[in-house]
Amino acid sequence: MHLVKTTHTQLTTKQQIIMSHLEPEAKIFACSKSVYLAEKIAEQYGIPLGKVTMSTYSDGEFQPSYEESIRGLRVFIVCSTFPSADNLMELLLMIDAAKRASARHITAVMPYFGWARQDRKDKPRVPIGAKLVANLLTAAGATRIMTMDLHADQIQGFFEKPVDHLFASTIFLPYVQSLNLENLTIASPDMGGSKRAYAYSKFLESDVVICYKQRKAANVIDTMELIGEVKGRNVILVDDMIDTGGTLAKAADLMIEKGALSVRAICTHAILSGGAYEKIENSKLSELIVTDSIPLKKESNKIRVVSCAPLFAEVMHMVHHNNSISGKFIM
Repeated sequence: MHLVKTTHTQLTTKQQIIMSHLEPEAKIFACSKSVYLAEKIAEQYGIPLGKVTMSTYSDGEFQPSYEESIRGLRVFIVCSTFPSADNLMELLLMIDAAKRASARHITAVMPYFGWARQDRKDKPRVPIGAKLVANLLTAAGATRIMTMDLHADQIQGFFEKPVDHLFASTIFLPYVQSLNLENLTIASPDMGGSKRAYAYSKFLESDVVICYKQRKAANVIDTMELIGEVKGRNVILVDDMIDTGGTLAKAADLMIEKGALSVRAICTHAILSGGAYEKIENSKLSELIVTDSIPLKKESNKIRVVSCAPLFAEVMHMVHHNNSISGKFIM
């Protein structure tokens, strides 16, 4: 009787081990303001979005809580850290909670990496905000970072953890090709984006022009000049983000004045603050193509959203199964 009982117990243990491997080992969660995107990512990934509740005190302090076990699992936390700072703070708290709940791997999935424009000291007595955010994420317990189109590539070096820096070109380029535009020219709205513009132009085998601008202050353009010829061309401006919209609107108007047939703009992150929507509507832009890394505040006939959810879902699946993701980089 003793031998039979022992054999039965061993079989049951083996069955439990097998069943544990059949259960999903990755779970996807989201911060409050990124649920809209995380739901699409989870659907593309093929698993339900994890359950999180948020307790809020009367003074505004909040506390996230995972409503399911994540012990020993790989956890993906989707959160674009656009202002306010509550989004970043919520991400940090969720990372810390996952660490204390014994998650094996904690990946901060940040389609939009906020504070990325503060990547250096451009004048005395200012912070390097991007480095500070990198330190905070690491201190909270993130074991991996996944983001898209950083404002400056070197921000990857601010981390001591692996960084998967995805390019929105993977989803933008097929859309551009579907337009079948003749006499195509790729344009950069400033000198800093020239590398990105050249990469697009190389893939599309098109010409390149660059706008040279000088600012009086942040978000305030003093002068803008065009380097290159756009007469009789269909122009596509390429940038990593659009904030107030002043640069793109001014660049589009300038190019139409110089004889361009049409001007479109591709911007990964649609911050669109201040009077951006009005500037876009009143500009000579035919179309503004953006991703859903940041939710639009309102609809516009000129704005087309191309979802980045399939890209993130596929790369997250590759990372979880330890597969190479180099094939997802078009440029």
